[in-house]
Amino acid sequence: MAVEKRDFDEFLDKFRKHRELMTEELHKVIIGQDAVIEQILAAIFTGGHCLLVGVPGLAKTLVVATIAQILDVNFKRIQFTPDLMPSDITGTNVLDENDAGRREFRFVEGPVFTNILLADEINRTPPKTQAALLQAMQEREVTVGQTTYKLPEPFFVIATQNPIEQEGTYPLPEAQLDRFMFNVKVDYPNLAEEEQILAATTIAEKKEIRKVLSAKAILYLQKQINSIEVGPLTINYVARLVRATRPRDEATPKFIRELIDWGAGPRAGQFLIAGGKAVAAMDGRPSVSLADIRKVAVPVLRHRISTNFQAQAEGMTNDTIIQRLLDEIPEPTVKKYQ
Repeated sequence: MAVEKRDFDEFLDKFRKHRELMTEELHKVIIGQDAVIEQILAAIFTGGHCLLVGVPGLAKTLVVATIAQILDVNFKRIQFTPDLMPSDITGTNVLDENDAGRREFRFVEGPVFTNILLADEINRTPPKTQAALLQAMQEREVTVGQTTYKLPEPFFVIATQNPIEQEGTYPLPEAQLDRFMFNVKVDYPNLAEEEQILAATTIAEKKEIRKVLSAKAILYLQKQINSIEVGPLTINYVARLVRATRPRDEATPKFIRELIDWGAGPRAGQFLIAGGKAVAAMDGRPSVSLADIRKVAVPVLRHRISTNFQAQAEGMTNDTIIQRLLDEIPEPTVKKYQ
């Protein structure tokens, strides 16, 4: 056991250094956005998907493309448009002639057959095409006709969405939103960061990005991070936090019953624990703390609760409601020995 613990501690130390190196490489191109980068990396290290929400021009696409550069994996981008068809994502069967002169159907893979898939402006395409990603995101496979094809490992979907422009868009249904581990809010840079952006992007110099991790290394990291310890008290806290978002639960605070129509399901608890494990591992710690859970609570829960008219009239957003919930849900305490 002592040897195993020492090996795991060495792994955490190496992983922390790899994460620091990745962040350093990313900041050669991306200025600021530390929370965004941390959340995307946390999702990648635990096999989750991300939805990046922000106004145009905040480098959402550039962040994803740069992350793909530092990882030695395949990367493909789909620009979602109203006329995009499901087969444009998954691929299709085409009639082809083989060497013997016989005609037969051959499957041509779509862009979903990659390691990192950037779904740019995902809310610009109709629900029929959006749904083409559902099976890929959950089961890591695609069914075309009567055949099911496995996707490469690892596989991540990182989608972008503009929260302002709603004309000609198709809001993602709750079932698809729930498949995203994090709803990442990409905000404006501060003054110092914006000055750096203007200085760095208006010169001809191009930064060289080094590759840090291979696909095989990512799969190994995911397996090891899954071994991060989660104590019973942390599980209890996560369960109570998720259940407190549901208006019909007996232990739900009064303000939730007044402001929320429906709350988060069990998948939210799974992602809270997975996100906590990633945060602990990136910090070089072998177990998840309650602070780790609180750190990922807003991006995990913000797209899993639905506010009603009263909340909107009072100017309460999903973020402010979750933050108030974190303040009101007490931390579990260890019972004293009698």
